[in-house]
Amino acid sequence: MNTPELATRQHDALTLLRRARIMPVLSLASAEQGLACARALAAGGLTAIEVTLRTPAALAAIRAIRDAGLALTVGAGTVLDAAQLDAAIAHGAEFIVTPGTPPALADALQRAPLPVIPGAASASEIMALHARGFRTLKFFPAAAIGGIAALKALHGPFAELSFCPTGGIGEHDARDYLALPNVPCVGGSWMVKKEWLDAGDWAAVSASARRSLGG
Repeated sequence: MNTPELATRQHDALTLLRRARIMPVLSLASAEQGLACARALAAGGLTAIEVTLRTPAALAAIRAIRDAGLALTVGAGTVLDAAQLDAAIAHGAEFIVTPGTPPALADALQRAPLPVIPGAASASEIMALHARGFRTLKFFPAAAIGGIAALKALHGPFAELSFCPTGGIGEHDARDYLALPNVPCVGGSWMVKKEWLDAGDWAAVSASARRSLGG
């Protein structure tokens, strides 16, 4: 059910995405690595990051980044169920991203006290989320489900919706996605390559982040 509170949180999600433009998606080996990476991304001019809950270190990394007081908004991604949602919130996540949104998770997201970006991959999924009051969505896995062409087609029937496409996007085509009227932000991991993180090459991370913003 759509509520004024959900509408406000969806507006906050859209504001966050518009400000960010580029959303790094991080899979982290440790909280220390996450904090160093976050500092490098902030130095490169980025303003928001998504830490995926794919590794045991993810929640501790979210807490460490949040506690560091960086000029960076940290969210939790790959949130699959209500238990993970609650854990992410408890560890200081400032927004939530899901790869898909089954009904039970949609119920939990509607009640969540922070901005949420639920995932969808088809017109039917988008319609179901729209009926619940969601207006700011993740489009995943973007490249595999039609990429730019699909988002152009979706703009017709869903002109009031905004999407953050993630999956298969790189430095070579991020700006093409951002040129679409329904794409305020793109997500990806090209600026946080595993070899850079493993080697602690934070200068490479910062430089890639800067290039992503056109710097």
